[in-house]
Amino acid sequence: MTTAMGAALRRIQLGNALSAFGNGFTVPFLFIYVSQVRDLGASTAGIVLATFAVAALVVLPFTGRVIDRRGPLPVAIAGTVSAAVGSMGLGLADSQSLVVAAAAALGAGIAVIQPSLATMIVWCSTPSTRSRAFAMQFFLNNLGLGVGGLLGGQLVDTSNPSSFVRLFAIESVMFLVLGAAIATVRLPKAPKVDDAMPTDGAAKGGLRTLLADRAMVQLCVLGFVMFFACYGQFESGLAAFAVEVTRISPATLGIALAANTAAIVLAQFVVLKLVERRRRSRVIALVGVIWTVAWVAAGISGLVPGAHGVATALLISTYALFGIGESMLAPTMAPLVADLAPARLVGQYNSAFALVKQLALAVGPAVGGLMAGGGMYVAYIVMLVVCSLGISGLALRMGRRLTPAQEIPPRVSAVRAKGGAVRGGEEAGRSERAKVSV
Repeated sequence: MTTAMGAALRRIQLGNALSAFGNGFTVPFLFIYVSQVRDLGASTAGIVLATFAVAALVVLPFTGRVIDRRGPLPVAIAGTVSAAVGSMGLGLADSQSLVVAAAAALGAGIAVIQPSLATMIVWCSTPSTRSRAFAMQFFLNNLGLGVGGLLGGQLVDTSNPSSFVRLFAIESVMFLVLGAAIATVRLPKAPKVDDAMPTDGAAKGGLRTLLADRAMVQLCVLGFVMFFACYGQFESGLAAFAVEVTRISPATLGIALAANTAAIVLAQFVVLKLVERRRRSRVIALVGVIWTVAWVAAGISGLVPGAHGVATALLISTYALFGIGESMLAPTMAPLVADLAPARLVGQYNSAFALVKQLALAVGPAVGGLMAGGGMYVAYIVMLVVCSLGISGLALRMGRRLTPAQEIPPRVSAVRAKGGAVRGGEEAGRSERAKVSV
């Protein structure tokens, strides 16, 4: 990686971390703010949360093509402006229509920022450094959200609406800081993705190309199940199960969420060293196994109400295990999307995967909430155990369609290539294939 690329990547990561920090000030308190502080009711708060998903689903189908035709930088800046306006609007809005409109602007902005930043990271990294770049982004995101949430909890006062205006103002400013940081980035004239610079006709036929790519389609199906079975349950079914069945207090639930963040922050770079040496499909399959154990632990926590300490420990372990799985996915999924994408369609592949994520995050809480509301907790746990096992099966099946360069990160391929040059014979042949893949 050149010095200029490294400087550009550092600015992107710094801006991203600060925006996550600002986001952490408001995310834990949004439902309470809309329903209680602004006195608009739980139904309006639910509409606001749904608006985030709807706004993302509306803009993402167009985002990828614009990124590939115009470049990720102007799209990312437009997203930060929209998110900043939406965030400040939420802080000032005092009616249902204004709150929903502000949520739409914020949701659309965040949805646009995600694939734009992912594409910028691809452009500013090499195949051998990409896994670490995405791992760092995930680490800083979670660290920023965690620190922001802790500080926001100290500033918030449900009896004082102005304290929430302060939180949303901080978030809005942090989005503008992200925009200013990436506006100073000078993307490489020749990104480390051959022919990746946008041209007038380069983005045409992107959807057809993507749908014909069986490996990418399988990755999208896998991604949907993955986000549905984990991220989509945190704020709905799993939280309801923890409170209603395991019988933990809301304060303990906060500790469990903190355990999830702590597991990610502490494990990220330890896990990265292991992930870089393994086939990506097998890493994802292992995540499915870890999440299966997590859901089994959650189920058992509901069966031992008499041993409250054991039940609480099992529930907290569930959240921690999810964090370990997430830390394994961060350096695996996003680089794999980039490696699957034809050079001219990196933006559209990133946007398609972001769209799948948003669909799962919209469907997951709805299904989890309905099953929790109906008291179907046994069926709920069984469903998610099956989904987690399905992640392992889908990952191994997808692995059959991946090339060696897509399966094994180039950093490891290069090391093996050097070793093969010494040993000769069959290993030398592997060395040549590794050199070609890099």
